[in-house]
Amino acid sequence: MPARLEAKVCKCLAALLLAPALASGAQYPEKSVRVIVGLAAGGGTDISARVLTQKLSETLGQSFIVDNRPGAGSMLGLELAAKSPPDGYTLIMVSPEFAVNPSLQSKVPYDAVRDFAPIAQVVYGQYFLSARSSAAFNSIKELIAFAKANPRQLNYASSGNGSANHLAGELFKTMAGVEMAHVPYKGSGPSVTALLSGEVQLVFSSTTAIIQHVRAGRAKALAVTGPKRASIAPEIPTVSEAGLPGYVVTGWFGLLAPAKTPPAIVERLNAEINRVLPSLRERYAELGTELVGGTASEFGLFIKSELAKWAQVVKASGAKPD
Repeated sequence: MPARLEAKVCKCLAALLLAPALASGAQYPEKSVRVIVGLAAGGGTDISARVLTQKLSETLGQSFIVDNRPGAGSMLGLELAAKSPPDGYTLIMVSPEFAVNPSLQSKVPYDAVRDFAPIAQVVYGQYFLSARSSAAFNSIKELIAFAKANPRQLNYASSGNGSANHLAGELFKTMAGVEMAHVPYKGSGPSVTALLSGEVQLVFSSTTAIIQHVRAGRAKALAVTGPKRASIAPEIPTVSEAGLPGYVVTGWFGLLAPAKTPPAIVERLNAEINRVLPSLRERYAELGTELVGGTASEFGLFIKSELAKWAQVVKASGAKPD
């Protein structure tokens, strides 16, 4: 048998021998697993991913390594994940940007439903609307009054075009009837740094990225965007109760795999995530988030509902990528 043909035969035999184990998920994982984060290090998605991957590394006996691929409102990382081999060794941690992009962006290099296999929703939380410590306003009502008296003089930072906190700002502008310029960054970490350095006056950011600076007096939190106050900072009001009734925006983080990843591997990861989440409750609470868990199919239904919700927000606000 020619050497080249023999090599091909051996490769095919190896694939056939591997297929049953891959399909059953019994031996998974047998090597390191890459978990892509489509935003910069230091933001909520990144930190939430690192909390989970550290635990999975301990319990599954293989390294789960975070790979930050920021850019284009997380679409660079999402495109990379969608085109990766569906073998369970490339995963991606996503946040609302995943569901916002299809409605906001003109060209999206993935199909949010067709190109990914949901694994589990991990946690949910909300955003902080914060200002520089030297800002002339100290509340939502004062912010709105200042913005109306000084049209087009304010700007706000977000973690990127198409991010949920970008849309949080657009919704705020629409409901409050004010003008503010949007300044996108590659993640919540860089957006908060911009606030602290004076590049912007306001930021809609994850709890994880801003809370330490609020507590240290380097920034002041005006409100949180969720339906209720954050347990990590119960003294800070919601936007709705502080002067803009009916305003609510929440965030979430969840794990996906490329489409066609063997169901047994998805089920194994889902079961392990649900098993370890209770042990991470306090750590995630420190980050201002609460546990979710649940089945892969429940996460899939949630994603579809988020796609529909953000499509309505984009249409109503007239938001466009900057």
